[in-house]
Amino acid sequence: MKKLNILVLSWRGPNHPNAGGAEQSTFAHAKGWVSAGHKVSLFTSYYEGAKREEKIAGVNVKRSGAQFFGVQAKAFKWYLFEKHPKFDLIVDEFHGIPFFTPLYVRTKKLAFIHEVTKEVWRLNPWPKPFNLIPYIVGTLFEPLIFKIFYKNIPFMTVSNSTKKDLENWGIDEKNIFIVHNGVSNKLLKGIKSKEKKITITYLGAISKDKGIEDALEVFSLLKLQNNDFQFWVIGKSDAGYLSYLNKNAKKLGIEDNINFWGYVSEDKKNNLLARSHLLINPSVREGWGLVVIEAARMGTPTVGYNVAGLRDSIIDEKSGILTKKNTPEEMADNVLRLMRDEPRYIRMCQEAKKWSNKFSWANSVEQSLSLLKEVYENA
Repeated sequence: MKKLNILVLSWRGPNHPNAGGAEQSTFAHAKGWVSAGHKVSLFTSYYEGAKREEKIAGVNVKRSGAQFFGVQAKAFKWYLFEKHPKFDLIVDEFHGIPFFTPLYVRTKKLAFIHEVTKEVWRLNPWPKPFNLIPYIVGTLFEPLIFKIFYKNIPFMTVSNSTKKDLENWGIDEKNIFIVHNGVSNKLLKGIKSKEKKITITYLGAISKDKGIEDALEVFSLLKLQNNDFQFWVIGKSDAGYLSYLNKNAKKLGIEDNINFWGYVSEDKKNNLLARSHLLINPSVREGWGLVVIEAARMGTPTVGYNVAGLRDSIIDEKSGILTKKNTPEEMADNVLRLMRDEPRYIRMCQEAKKWSNKFSWANSVEQSLSLLKEVYENA
């Protein structure tokens, strides 16, 4: 296979303050493609204080436009009317909305999607009543984007859940390729045991759709049963929402039991995960649930809602637990029953670690490289 010049279009890029698991995955693949000898450029949104152009780990990063809608328009203008290299293949990443490359790109294309949005449109952060705009428009038009613009475009996705959603929205099964996310954290030395206090952790973006408000309710229900629990929240949040959550924690009576760690380094994150007894994930929808595998790598099982993505990354009753009902009460009950059953808990910690060993970025990149070859030569 010839060495390709690849353009990746993504709404957020490396070092973006709101970058999450999807962006981590995108950049891990991009770095892997560079290591394999390909040229990779990433066009992504600008954020305050960022460089407009820079090279990171061999990837040429260009930033322009806001993450919501603006970056798509800037990419369209740049690709059609401004100077840039000739690309052999374009990776069009979805996050709510794509870059609509079938309208203006004539070279080979690969769509990359972690999850369809569906229920998440309802939980957008716009103030009331304006939040109804993306909810109504997104819910109505999202399926049409796939059916009208991307019906014949090959897709790379990360889970069987998303594959099924794509099939339901008109994408042919033969055009959908699953490449699971890897995991980059290392086993840590010097941590011989969990915390003395039972520690229940939430890790991820601090947002409504990721279930942080349900997580606080779970914490409050657990405290009612045992005041010796401690609760850790790890992840980014804007100051206004974090203030609201702190007030809510006080209202729920858990302010003395909870620690909002904020954004932490990879090493610190892994350290906290290793010391935690359980991760909880009450997200309304995931593409895969990278944090689940990160926790499992540290020997920490997850109790999660039985939703798209999490039912792929959690092996129920082995590497973790999927709730029967997606409610804080059901999640708290599962946590309590597991922590009261030590043999079951120890077995689940072992199974979680064993499950996580199946995933690595080296394997994921090897699969995505094979897919690039398939798309470039045959699509």
